[in-house]
Amino acid sequence: MKKERPLILISNDDGIEAPGILSLVAAMDGLGDIVVAAPLHEQSAVGHAITMRDPVRARPWPFRGPSGHVTAYAVSGTPADCVKLAMDKLVPRQPDLVVSGINHGPNTAVNVIYSGTVSAATEAAILGIPAIAFSYCKWGSGGDFEASGRMARSVAKRVLEGGLQPGILLNVNIPDLPLADIKGCMITRQARSKWEESFAERMDPFDRPYYWLSGKFVNLDSGENTDLWAVDNGWVSITPIQHDLTAYSALEGLENWRWGDPAGENNT
Repeated sequence: MKKERPLILISNDDGIEAPGILSLVAAMDGLGDIVVAAPLHEQSAVGHAITMRDPVRARPWPFRGPSGHVTAYAVSGTPADCVKLAMDKLVPRQPDLVVSGINHGPNTAVNVIYSGTVSAATEAAILGIPAIAFSYCKWGSGGDFEASGRMARSVAKRVLEGGLQPGILLNVNIPDLPLADIKGCMITRQARSKWEESFAERMDPFDRPYYWLSGKFVNLDSGENTDLWAVDNGWVSITPIQHDLTAYSALEGLENWRWGDPAGENNT
């Protein structure tokens, strides 16, 4: 019996017309059959939001890859919606791999929490599919996705050949460097960081206040095995992550918090 070609589902959070997803489709060309399900409009920083109080719509989208026409759908919802809907209605069989991106901007450290790119891959991992999120670490417009595409293809081939542990996805961040200047790939952990944020208050034409979020990114981690350090030093960062948010190291210290009294008032 002839073995089926791998099926690769591609999504993102920058929208179906973003240059990053065009580069990712090109990078996956030849590795298997491709289906694209991506947001109709940009959905950056929506995290793992899903649409529940409105219908989600998908319409066929004209999409061409290096080998010609690619089956593609523009979805009205979030990145997580795209993967959920695709898995149930849009793909002919269960994908062998879900790839998300290539995001325009880093998804390192605490940014993983906010990222729609990472959440599309996370949704796939929840559904039992090997998944990878790819980000090109350049803020703002412009940039060259060639090196990011080459590295994305390399990582995807490894996952297709070797798989991933159930529930695990890879968060891949690629530095803004020519391919020849990238040192290689490094397995990393997520750096500790935070955003120091503030809201600028302004007034609209009707003299009503509105607020605009701004912030400064702060690295709280000096480790040389983090995603931030790797990218800053010319490496592709590959961080295995999971949707299980349990802080296992804290369980033992909190065991004595278990009590029968719902209010805890009789606990000693």
